Amino acid sequence: MPDMLEQGSAWLDQQRTAHMTQRVEYRRGAQAASVDATIGRTLFEQVDRMGIVQRVESRDFLVLRTDLVLGGVQTLPKAGDRVIDPDGTSVAVYEVMAPGAEPPWRYSDPYRRTLRIHTKYVGSEVVLEGGTTPGGGTGVTP
Repeated sequence: MPDMLEQGSAWLDQQRTAHMTQRVEYRRGAQAASVDATIGRTLFEQVDRMGIVQRVESRDFLVLRTDLVLGGVQTLPKAGDRVIDPDGTSVAVYEVMAPGAEPPWRYSDPYRRTLRIHTKYVGSEVVLEGGTTPGGGTGVTP
């Protein structure tokens, strides 16, 4: 008998991807992949050595695990990778990371179809005519 919850989860993933995503570029060094991502957030809480609770919010990108392909190989996110999010005449640049000892990504569903990638805003790039960025996308300005 098929797992109805897994089928429902797959259907919801299809609907999210079809109706609640925007195209972003995922970069690791010179490799890049264009993926559809749903924007989310995660609030992390950490207690420092003085007992003070620090709250840090990350911008999350939810992508299908099978869509994250770099150099022809399906891969998982790594700290230090970049997500480039277009915003009109500029693009926002986010670095894959999470505070403290938290992992920079996690599965977003029990069937491991969707990755929730935690990021932090690190700067922006100006988009030139023709859709290119200065220096091939390396000029990040905080």
